Amino acid sequence: MRPLRPAESRALALLLALLALALVYLAAVHWWFVAPQLRIAGEMRDLREQQARYAGIIAQRDAVQARLNAMQRGQREDRAFLPEADPNAAAAALMQRAMDAVQRHAREGLGCDMPQKMPVSRDHGDEPYRRVSVSITLRCGTQPLTGILYDLETGMPYLFVDELSAYRPPVAGGGDAAPPRLEVQFVLSGYIRQPAAGATP
Repeated sequence: MRPLRPAESRALALLLALLALALVYLAAVHWWFVAPQLRIAGEMRDLREQQARYAGIIAQRDAVQARLNAMQRGQREDRAFLPEADPNAAAAALMQRAMDAVQRHAREGLGCDMPQKMPVSRDHGDEPYRRVSVSITLRCGTQPLTGILYDLETGMPYLFVDELSAYRPPVAGGGDAAPPRLEVQFVLSGYIRQPAAGATP
């Protein structure tokens, strides 16, 4: 190997000195002083971000509480539920609503009457509110039956017609006799605000 020139020696010496300074900095300064400060600065930045986020949530507390109160008032005033709190009273009111609908359409077409009505008890699964149901039996012509079902399902509170069955009894006395009215049976249901047993409202 040829000997290094003076300029090359100075450059190599400078490079070795810089490398030594870097090692001394990493070993004596960075790991003991700079790195902990950087870690603390990062933690402080995270804490400031969390503080800003929580402060924003706290600032919205009044607005959220006002919206919650409005929703609770709306639920209390909501006409979609049956107004009665007791299931027995609600069942009686359902039967009365059905009777009123029948009376409104009793003179249409072949007429309509309600020979039987009774409350029914059933398991409604995981429904969040308590369902009240009554069984209704009608003898109706087609025209009044259509009006009755329309009134029940489009009025307030919300009512639901399930398990509808209808048939026309055979005509007695020959083909000239007037067609008999339909024999109709269905379950009429509505909901009260009382939570159902075992359900989470």
